[in-house]
Amino acid sequence: MSLMISISGIRGIVGESLTPKNLTAFAMAFASFILRKKEKSGVNPLEKRPKIVIGRDTRPTGKAISDLVSNTLLLCGCDVIDLGVATTPTVEIAVPAEQADGGLIITASHNPVAWNALKMLNHRGEFLTAGDVDELLAIAGSEQFVSARWDHIGTLSRSERYNALHIQQVLQLPCIDTAAISKEQFRVLVDCVEGAGSSIIPDLCRQLGIKSLVEVACGGSGLFPRNPEPIEENLAGTIAALKESGCDFALIVDPDVDRLALLCEDGTLFGEEYTLVACADFYLRHKKGAVANNLSSSRALRDIAAKYGVACYSAKIGEANVSELMKEVQAVIGGEGNGGVILPELHYGRDALVGIALIVQAFTLWRTENRGGSLSQFRRHFPDYVMSKQRIELGKADRTSLEKLFTDIAGHYHRAEANREDGLKLDFADSWVHLRPSNTEPIIRIYSEAPSKARAEELANELKHEIEKRVAGIDRL
Repeated sequence: MSLMISISGIRGIVGESLTPKNLTAFAMAFASFILRKKEKSGVNPLEKRPKIVIGRDTRPTGKAISDLVSNTLLLCGCDVIDLGVATTPTVEIAVPAEQADGGLIITASHNPVAWNALKMLNHRGEFLTAGDVDELLAIAGSEQFVSARWDHIGTLSRSERYNALHIQQVLQLPCIDTAAISKEQFRVLVDCVEGAGSSIIPDLCRQLGIKSLVEVACGGSGLFPRNPEPIEENLAGTIAALKESGCDFALIVDPDVDRLALLCEDGTLFGEEYTLVACADFYLRHKKGAVANNLSSSRALRDIAAKYGVACYSAKIGEANVSELMKEVQAVIGGEGNGGVILPELHYGRDALVGIALIVQAFTLWRTENRGGSLSQFRRHFPDYVMSKQRIELGKADRTSLEKLFTDIAGHYHRAEANREDGLKLDFADSWVHLRPSNTEPIIRIYSEAPSKARAEELANELKHEIEKRVAGIDRL
């Protein structure tokens, strides 16, 4: 497995693709990139050293990588503020709060424990732009690194105040009413998969007014008891624990806490696509404005937007792309269909703490208006769609071949509205399908959505067949 490089940073298996050599190289490249930015703004780094905030999830490799990266930054002439174990959205909040020049998060998100990564943030606490990444990669490739003289190396300080600040900022959102939540006397199961949310998520829930918690995998060991991605096939143990506990519902986060999944009281999934849908439906009562998701997210968000008479926009896949679109259209809420909620009122990053607060408040309001009810009943309140996710091997087809393939398919389905921003998305009257080449594997991902599972799978299989016919033709050449 080679090192994966994307707009959010570098990712790989520790000891294989992610090595001390490339960790040091990218840390030096990031420091040099920040130093160049500072010089271009007219600030002399020798007089005012760049400041970098760093945090990590709980993986066993996190502390060693954090120490290596921090010391590299110091030797490049940067001051470092180490948050220790911190969620991705907490680091994103800390960067502008510290008036820092950038941030680094050591987390491989939902990847298995053998993986780790460096996620890179700018001075706003947001992921680097594509142009910034290109500039940083050029520095790394040419090894044009900046090192500090012995008397200008940086200083290291530690801060433990940002968990409390993050929770405080969430609770201070005008739409959050902890007294109303407290009246419901919820009993909730929380599964943090031994990740960075193990302390902050239970603390948030208590301060929101949740009466009692059943904590699952909240020890913070970093040794994930299951595949950490919070999707149905990985949650059998959590579902069993919920049924045994008799809790009203379950809240599940991934290791770096930028995604939120929910289980209803009967063990059924609320649906990761519907985390954003439910949050948006509630938030638009308080603040009207456009909403945004990505091209592979549920059409249910568009239905919610229509309910409130606001626009719904869709970006290319990727949190940074969604955030950029949200700024352009001044969206008041957005995110991705993987359980990631972005609330600009707080910051432009996926944030499971925000998601928890909004969805618990939304459920509270719905129960008040309906004189009680379960989370599964609340879920039935939303437009109902079912998604199918498949994939197909590309064979000899390259990117150039795919352009022709997608053009042919779009022409074949001329009655559908075609979008070519990110692969090919075909919008039909009551369904859609999105064909998207993977950035890391020789495959095409096929996402489809329809009012029924049978129709979603039928649509996906139909498009899979159309792709296979065309790829087979390319392979024969």
